[in-house]
Amino acid sequence: MTRKSILSVATALTILTASCGGNKENKEAAGNLQKETVANVDMRGQWYLDSIVFSDSDYVRVRPDERLSSIHQYIVFEDNTYFIKTNCNTISGSYTIKGDSIILGDGAMTEMACDDMSVEEALRRILPNIATVYIQNDSIARLDSRNPSEYIVLRKAQVKIK
Repeated sequence: MTRKSILSVATALTILTASCGGNKENKEAAGNLQKETVANVDMRGQWYLDSIVFSDSDYVRVRPDERLSSIHQYIVFEDNTYFIKTNCNTISGSYTIKGDSIILGDGAMTEMACDDMSVEEALRRILPNIATVYIQNDSIARLDSRNPSEYIVLRKAQVKIK
């Protein structure tokens, strides 16, 4: 190869390498910008507990018996705190949302003995592992656990107009 050919190939490789590196940096910067601009999910308000799922075979239905319509099991998110009311006990603590990530901090729980403690037991098991939240049509929320196939389904409580 002549000296001019070697110089031309070296120049072409330098330009190619620089352009690939620049594209990678631009893609990373765009990805970081996109991550920073994701809006925080808005969970404020009251949400009825619909179901808690650990797997297809381990499914806890928490919807109250239709005959007992005065019993509502729900979660209220306000400011940085959450409050859960089951058929018998309450749980409260702090929460943080960043984008679609949610962390439910440790809190206090009443320990009244109830005839059916399945909801309380399920919440104790799943709440520490909740990691992400997805909202559909502003009326259904799904709180996903870090453990595959574990989640909580919530329904937004309707605001009653007086």
